[in-house]
Formats: sequence, structure tokens, C-alpha cells
Amino acid sequence: MSRKRKKKNHDSGHVNESWLLPYADLLTLLLAMFIVLFASSSLDEAKFSQISSVFNQIFDGGTGVMDSSSPTAVPVPKDSAGEENENSSYLEDQQSLEATQQKLEEYIAVHELENQFETKLTEEGLLITIRDNILFETGKATIKPEYANTAKDIAQLLIFDKPRQIVVAGHTDNVPINSSEFPSNWELSMMRAINFLKTIVSTDQLDPHLFSVKGYGENKPIASNETAEGRSKNRRVEVLIQPLVLKDGTSVE
Repeated sequence: MSRKRKKKNHDSGHVNESWLLPYADLLTLLLAMFIVLFASSSLDEAKFSQISSVFNQIFDGGTGVMDSSSPTAVPVPKDSAGEENENSSYLEDQQSLEATQQKLEEYIAVHELENQFETKLTEEGLLITIRDNILFETGKATIKPEYANTAKDIAQLLIFDKPRQIVVAGHTDNVPINSSEFPSNWELSMMRAINFLKTIVSTDQLDPHLFSVKGYGENKPIASNETAEGRSKNRRVEVLIQPLVLKDGTSVE
């Protein structure tokens, strides 16, 4: 009579792993919550890398959904929209200044004033440079009668739908002047700017409150005073048409 073998208990020593499933679900929910919180905030790249490193260590140092070369892929609708609006306002304002520059260039070409006028779009605004010899006699600050209409024509090009601040600045070379009327180049440059401004704002469509004047004398040369040509360039009146919106989107008061 054969003896029945005792059935071995294969379950002995077996560890119950049924807890792993809810634990994995819990980790997934925590990860999802973190992603949602991350998407609704803004982090710099350094903080993002630190957090990514911590989570990768938790998951055995492997790669996963937290690995990303850059956090820029995470949409931040509110901030992005605000930045886009700022850039749009700035670009629109720059286009308006460029249109004014084009009108000035056309005026210069028609009247063959290329050697006396120059326009340049800078970060500070649209700069119009006028050589002094077209406006003033040597050592004088009164605009020549034959060029008074030129100043008035320029004034018409300074009329904008949205009024802008405009600065008129006078400059001289470094040759000293010492007369009863102008003790120094500073007074001469200031009075030239003032007289040019008076001619401009005589146009009823321009608000004098939007204009200001500066006199720099010989202190801001744009060429060497060692040559006659350089001194001629330094003797000038500049008209700066300021922007309405700065590059960072800030509106100019």
C-alpha cells in the first residue's frame, strides 16, 4: 500500500504584494497633482532641474515624464498673453515711428536736403539731426528767413494721432564764443534750440506742453573737432521724437 506524500505548502514564505497596486496609484496621483500645480505656476530653469532630479531619484534614478530639456514647453497662458500684448504694443509703436521716418526721408529727398538732414531710429526714439548752417548764421541763434518754412514743414510731420513728447536739443563745436549776446557755447546752443522750438510750435496743431529744449554746447560731439568737417557735424539741432511704448512694454507717461 503506497503511502500518500504530504503536499508541500508552496505558499510558505511568500510575501503578499497586493499593497503595491494602491501604492503605485497613490504615487501616480501625487505626480499628477504636482504636474497640475507646476503648470499653474512659473518656475525658473534652475528650480525645475532640482525638482526633476529629486523625482527621478524617487523613481530609481530613471527617466520619466519629469525629464525635460527646458521648462518652456509648459504653457503659462496668462503670462505669455501679457508678454505678447506688450511686444505687440511696442512693435506697433515702432512701426508708427518708422512711418514718420519714411515721410521725413521723402521730404528730404524732394527738397534735396540730404547733406543737411539725417534721420535715425534709436532706442530713445526717432532722431532728426539738422546741420546748423541751414538754419543759422555763424555765431547767431536766429533762424534764417529763407529756412523758416523748412522748420514749419517739419512741424507738420510732428503731428500725431497720439501726441508724443518731443525734445529739441542744440549743439555746437568746441570753438569758444564770447560775445555780449552769448557768453559761451552753452547759451548759444540753448537759444538756437529755443528759437527752433518757437518756430515749430507756432503751428496751432501742436501742443507746446509736449515739447522741451536742451542746450549741450560742445559737450556731446558726434565727430572730431580736430577737422573742419567734424566741427561742421557737431554744430547741429536735434529733434527727438520719443516713443509711446518702451521695449519692455511700459507705456511712457
